[in-house]
Amino acid sequence: MKQTRSRWGKTVALVLASALAALCGPALAAAFTDTGVRVRDPFVLRHEGVYYMYGTGLAWNGYGCVYSSDLKNWSDPVKVYEPEGACDGEADWWAPECHYYNGSFYLFATYRSAASGKRGVAVFRSASPLGPFAIVTDGHVTPKDHDAIDGTLYVDEDGQPWMVYVGEWTSNADGVGDMMAAKLSDDLSRFVSDPILLFRGTDARWAKGRITDGPFLYKTKTGRLLMLWSNGNKDGYCVGVAWSSNGRVDGRWRQQPRELYRAAKDHADGGHGMLFTGPDGALTLSVHSPNESSEAHPTTAIFIPVADIGDTLVTKDRDTPPVRLFYRLYYTFARLAAVFEKIC
Repeated sequence: MKQTRSRWGKTVALVLASALAALCGPALAAAFTDTGVRVRDPFVLRHEGVYYMYGTGLAWNGYGCVYSSDLKNWSDPVKVYEPEGACDGEADWWAPECHYYNGSFYLFATYRSAASGKRGVAVFRSASPLGPFAIVTDGHVTPKDHDAIDGTLYVDEDGQPWMVYVGEWTSNADGVGDMMAAKLSDDLSRFVSDPILLFRGTDARWAKGRITDGPFLYKTKTGRLLMLWSNGNKDGYCVGVAWSSNGRVDGRWRQQPRELYRAAKDHADGGHGMLFTGPDGALTLSVHSPNESSEAHPTTAIFIPVADIGDTLVTKDRDTPPVRLFYRLYYTFARLAAVFEKIC
């Protein structure tokens, strides 16, 4: 019976993927704004009318930030964290994110430990988005015997904070990355549950790589819990979308058949996406692009307008009746598949 369910599910996925290709054709250009800020893994926090962008490469031996009131004119980099306390970081100061939580600002960020040689995620707190931040975890909060990167904060409907993070492929025997999650204490200083596996880097049919970069969680206007994450396809780095079957972090995560953002004829690849709201209320995707930097084409933060169409997200240039119809059918089939699995 499990084989029947599996064959049925694969058949539905193939039919839907073919339908999407027929309805949408090849990937279209997504209108985007190049900020000119040279950074990887850009994360934007809006607070009191100011936009703060954090990311890899904005500071040496620590974490940095630039800020703007209009998303066009950006400050010079400000160093928001200098290694101190329980942090024994020596390199790989990657992917800082800043979240406003319970009246304070928290950085979730990666570094490589001098003691263990492993990369991991730690949490840092400040009264200001510009720091100075101080570490609140005992070094890495992620398992210290495993490479882990790209931690992000999600607070569920019960008020429980979670860290979703990457169990890096470098520590896995088969070389495939894992997407992991664990509950955090209310002060974000420690895990209060064992980490759980959400999905693997090879689970998406569009993914040609084995990584699980840059998770970011978002709840749509109909209440569907999505996760943006990055892998590669035949054209380079891109952003895909996973969704939780029960709308919770610990649900069964499934992969949408097409990427949210990918390379096209008139723009480069890009990834490590997150979402923020612009001054006009527009939902905006932030990625770095291109993934491979060169003197002629340096990697910068790119902003792309997106639409919340209820069950999922699409870039604004793809917000067309055929695409909306496809995703309506896709999620209808998904609900029917869930019922079928329960019956069988």
